[in-house]
Amino acid sequence: MAGELIKWVPENPRHSKVEHVAQVLRNGGIVIYPTDTIYGLGCDIFNSKAVEKLSRIKGLNHKKVNLSFICYDLSDITKYVSNMSTPVFKVLKKALPGPFTFVMKASSRTPRSVHNTKKTIGIRIPDNNIPREIVKELGNPIITTSLRNQDDILEYLTDPYEIFEIYKNQVDIVIDGGPGKNEPSTVVDCSDESFTILRDGIGDIEDYL
Repeated sequence: MAGELIKWVPENPRHSKVEHVAQVLRNGGIVIYPTDTIYGLGCDIFNSKAVEKLSRIKGLNHKKVNLSFICYDLSDITKYVSNMSTPVFKVLKKALPGPFTFVMKASSRTPRSVHNTKKTIGIRIPDNNIPREIVKELGNPIITTSLRNQDDILEYLTDPYEIFEIYKNQVDIVIDGGPGKNEPSTVVDCSDESFTILRDGIGDIEDYL
């Protein structure tokens, strides 16, 4: 059965759509959604079968994969990281919501299916209401992993209609929130209290240090 394509205005998401997507995620569904950078593929972090399915779609070994996830706000982040220092908190408070993935030490509340081989996790709060409202309604974070393009020039898929045609038989919902960008978030490791760039992306962490 093919998934559904949902048109969604980021500035004013209808609550009925938010509820619908959250329920699909609760039931183990896989959703593709826009962020402030590239489109993401996601599921409920606490549904291990959904995480396994998402890993298969990406061609990854779910027993070894380390996945990032989206939180609603800073108070949400503190539930899933261990001993965040005051200096790190201050930087995150200035930089988020924004185009960053922060790598931090995972707390015992974070499911092992998300950080199988490491004790760190990547966390995002994108500057886009669609994924954040979904997370808020769901009550816990969702996985975020990129949709790569087979094209030699465009690294990531940016057109929601093209995304739907490619993934409609593999996922439950594709959310059309307009064209995505072709540059990912900047990944910053702050697990050891410093700020080390692991991947250059849209965000410039120097603006917030």
